[in-house]
This record gives sequence, C-alpha cells and structure tokens, in this order.
Amino acid sequence: MRKKVTIIGSGFSSLSASCYLAKAGFDVHIFEKNDTVGGRARQLIKDGFTFDIGPSWYWMPDIFEKFFQDFGKKPSDFYQLDKLSPAYKIFFEDDVMTIGDHMDKICQEFERLEKGSSIPLKRFIAKAQKNYDIAINKVVYRPGISPLELITPETAMRVDQFFKTISQEVRKRFKNPKLIATLEFPVLFLGAKPSKTPSFYSFMNFADFGLGTWHPKGGMYEIIKAMRSLAEDLGVTIHTNSAVESIAITGNKALGVSINGSLQNADVVLSGADYHHSETLLPLENRQYSEAYWSKKTFAPSSLLFYVGFNKKLKNIEHHNLFFDTDFEAHAREIYDNPKWPKDPLFYVNFPSVTDHSMAPEGCETGFFLIPIAPDLEDTTVLRQQYFDIIIERFEKRTGQSIKNSIIFSESFCVNDFIDQYNSFKGNAYGMANTLSQTAFLRPNLKSTKVKNLYFTGQLTVPGPGVPPSLISGKLVSELIVKHI
Repeated sequence: MRKKVTIIGSGFSSLSASCYLAKAGFDVHIFEKNDTVGGRARQLIKDGFTFDIGPSWYWMPDIFEKFFQDFGKKPSDFYQLDKLSPAYKIFFEDDVMTIGDHMDKICQEFERLEKGSSIPLKRFIAKAQKNYDIAINKVVYRPGISPLELITPETAMRVDQFFKTISQEVRKRFKNPKLIATLEFPVLFLGAKPSKTPSFYSFMNFADFGLGTWHPKGGMYEIIKAMRSLAEDLGVTIHTNSAVESIAITGNKALGVSINGSLQNADVVLSGADYHHSETLLPLENRQYSEAYWSKKTFAPSSLLFYVGFNKKLKNIEHHNLFFDTDFEAHAREIYDNPKWPKDPLFYVNFPSVTDHSMAPEGCETGFFLIPIAPDLEDTTVLRQQYFDIIIERFEKRTGQSIKNSIIFSESFCVNDFIDQYNSFKGNAYGMANTLSQTAFLRPNLKSTKVKNLYFTGQLTVPGPGVPPSLISGKLVSELIVKHI
C-alpha cells in the first residue's frame, strides 16, 4: 500500500514537492486554506483585468526548465514564455534608465551615465556568471543539513565573497549613484539590504543582465496552473477551502492533520505554509524554534500592493518599472534598521498589459503597484490611501501624464492581508532574508528535529526567498522524504 503524504499549502514549493513525491510513488494530498491554489502566487480577475496578486518577475528561466524536465516536460508544454525587451525601466529624479534585453544594450546605457563604466560592468557580470554557475550547480540543490554543503573547491576559492557584501563589491567598481542602485537592486529579491547580503550573491546580477527578464503569457499564475496540471496528472489530490487546524502527533511522530475537527491520517506531513505558523500547529514542546528565535531573525519586507484598472493606455512606461526617484538607502533603513512607514518610498509598477494584451480590456491598462515596507507595521485604510496618493502623484510627475481620472477601480493588499490569507509571520511578503547568518544550514530545517515524519518547505527554509528557490525547496524536501521514509 502506498504511503500517504499530506501537504499543507499549495504555493510553488508545495506544488513542486507534490510532483516529486507523486512521481516517487507516494499518495499525495494537498490541503489549501484558500479557494484557489498558488499560495501567494494567486490571481485577481476583475472587469476583464488580470492581475498576479503575488510574484510578477520571471527570472532564472533555467530553474523552471529543470523542474519541468524532471517530469519529461518543458515550460512550452504549458505556457508561452516571452523575453521582455526592454527588461525594465528605472525612473530616477532627473533621468530614466532603460535596461535592455542584451548586455550590449545595457553597456551602452551604463556608458551614457558614466563614461568607461561598461568595462568594470562586463568584469562584474562575468564574475557574477561564475558565481551563478557555482550556486545553481554546486550549492542550492543541497538540503542545508551541514555546513560542509557550502564547501566545494569553487566556494573555497571564493570564501572572501561570503564575508564581503554586494554593496562593497559594487561601490568599489562604480561611483555613479544610479549605476550603484541599478546593480544593488537585484539582491532585494533575496530579502535583505545590499550592505547585509554576501557578495557571492552577485549571481543575481547575472540572472538579471545575463539571463534576462521573461513573461509567461497570461501572467505568472500560468506557472501555478501548469504545476497544478502536472501534479494532478501524477496523481496528486488537491483540496481547497481546507484550512489545517493542527498537526496531529503521538509521542514524537506526526500522524496527520486536523481539518474541520476531523483527522486526516498520513504517514508524512509536509508544510509549505509559513514556517512559524506551521510550528504553532504543534504542541509547544514539539516546536523546534521559540518565539524569541523568530523575533531575532531578519525577515524580508512586507508590501503595500495596489491592483489598479485604467480606462486608457498609459505613456512612457514598460512592462516592469522601478521608481528610484527618492533615497534608496533611507527607505532601506526604514524597512530594516528603524522599521516604520517610509517617508519617501521607492516603489515598483508592473504593467503586464504593455506586452500581453490578454491581461486588460482593449484600450485599457492593468497596473500592479508595490511599495516595500517593514513587516509588522500598523495597517489601516487611511494609511493605504495616503500612500496610494503619494505614489500616483509621483508616477504622474515622472511619466509626464495624468492618470487619476482614468482609474476604473483600485484594490489594495497589505500586512493584515498577508497575515489573514497566508498566516504570514508579522505579515512578511517574501519570507526570511538571505543574510550570511541565515544562509543554507543556518536557515530553519527542512526536516523537523523534534517530530518524526514532519517536514517543511518554502521561502523560510532552504534555499531561500523567491520563486525559483521555492521550486528547488520542494525538490530538496521531497528527496529527504524519499530518503528517510
């Protein structure tokens, strides 16, 4: 008789793990508290407008290819993938940078801002490419069990890069503040300040400039739909509107989960839900990490998000747009060092309908606005409206157009929603940051040290935050389960 695995949550890591476990012969059941699968990568469809509620950047296409290849598939079997040209725009107070879809175009843009800067840029990206190869092929597909996993001939030669930061690496090569901000931006996907992120993570710069920015037609939710289809084809059973109330144990062994007061037996329990929340489903004595442990950790930011439908096409924008027209470092301090609502926030805007006309009615624009903020902030309707007005006014100024009267509707999502809909610790949006002290084996374990047959996956554990790491996390935990069960 096949052994049964119960998975809590249906985000990228859970769906990934479910596919690998079903392929390995387990009877896999996913229980999702919301009415649709995808975890934070859900979708909003309203009045003909389509929004990705969560992740909106498609980087590291090779990771997606590797995932589907493991099942004899490829992304194109499920969705159309287009490389964006340009990749994105960055709006500064007095200039606009356009990041092209090829290094030659990017070098030209760097030269425009700082004569001779393309030379150190090429060297920096070449080094980042080597780091990417090491990270992807030597490091990130390891389960974070031992510090020895980080020690390879390649990482040993680069040990200094784990003790220097991205900021140090970038600022010794470039002096123009716009170029510095552009090169420090990609590591924000890892959830920490560039001054706290090891320089080895420059591989994110290769992911950006070297591999490019992509878009699955129909939005990022097409990936979730693809993974759900693959999982179900492999025999996975998915239950929505099924919130897990507790993890049942006897002695120190997981027996299953309780849903609506009913025990769902399982040989293995795997949680892809928020790690902190998952442990609160256990008796206190069976939890690995205390509240003090979690409170001391550096969490990635939360976000204030707005999903906006416009009744016209907008000007001077691209698919992805970064507004770095205020002090980058001041905003970072207000997220990490002295958490509070930012005085002059940076923000990001995604207009998928610029390149994908299926995501908005004809002649209209779909807009996704995001302000990074510290987790655990006060979240009120008044504050949301205040910041919406701030960024709309700045958007109008930087792009030279009036848009307020073209708004058909606007919906928001913030700290309270992350807590309510995803049981997110302090309402964080991206999990736990990848700082030096929170890398690999120093992150929360994939396998519980206190409860047999209990495992975890997702962006609070190995390898870290982001969509590609979540796919990898699902694979790593499935391999541990296969090995130990």
